[in-house]
Amino acid sequence: MNNTNTRLQNVKKLQAKRWENEDHWDAINDLLIKELDEILALEPENTSALINIGAIYSDMGEDEQALEYLHQALNLGSADKNLFINLAIVMTYMGKHPEEYHEFLEIAEDKTEDPLTFKAHFDPESR
Repeated sequence: MNNTNTRLQNVKKLQAKRWENEDHWDAINDLLIKELDEILALEPENTSALINIGAIYSDMGEDEQALEYLHQALNLGSADKNLFINLAIVMTYMGKHPEEYHEFLEIAEDKTEDPLTFKAHFDPESR
């Protein structure tokens, strides 16, 4: 397994631990973003890293930034289920009209989840 995949697996594990360690939420987010930025510096077209950093920015409430990364992955041709789900989540939080994001949910139904990516947290009551 290549070094990038190992790093992305570690990112995914750390991301899952954020929910168990809410006292360290900001510090863990900073670590995740730093690691993903480093991966993207080496591989700017790594769609798994783009999807994951988009999910983290969404979780932080920085929807414009999240959308930017997710659109990069989309423009690079990613077919990852989590990309389309994350796009719908971010657009929901941004108050977009349902017609604008339902298409992404429909596309996601036929896609497969990449084991190196994760979904943004969605809680319609949180914002």
